[in-house]
Amino acid sequence: MKITAQEEYGIRCILQLAREEAGATLQVRDIAEREGMSVAYVEKILWTLSRSGIVESVRGPKGGYRLTRPCADISIGEVMRVLGGTPSKEEICSQFTGNQETCVHHDGCGLRPVWASITDIVNSVFDNIPITALLTGLVDVKLVQMTAKPPVHEPSKLPFSMPS
Repeated sequence: MKITAQEEYGIRCILQLAREEAGATLQVRDIAEREGMSVAYVEKILWTLSRSGIVESVRGPKGGYRLTRPCADISIGEVMRVLGGTPSKEEICSQFTGNQETCVHHDGCGLRPVWASITDIVNSVFDNIPITALLTGLVDVKLVQMTAKPPVHEPSKLPFSMPS
């Protein structure tokens, strides 16, 4: 899985806003300076986040950007989906079609359930980490045991023959 620069920097911008008092604004140039980013890139990220309703722009001499709701109500997953997000199994499968329009294994793919499970797990982890957890450093990521475990085959009962 790849985390894009936009997703990483977007979360960092959100963290800057979350460190401010509730309702307080932060100017783009201040975020850019604190994060070592260009003003133009921060503006692009915050514009995208404002279109989704996570942040809002405030005009005036004390204007800038602020979160639209408490940072405890904003998850990493929400921010990442707005800025790019983890690819779905359909997107993963459509990337590797060989010389065909669709994958030759489209109807009987053994990998599709793996990609679907991994995507679901990653999204679940991101969706369950609120921005407040990043601020406090109390990120407690526990992966749940997968419920669908493959059957264990005894060597004499494998569905294929082993070379001797």
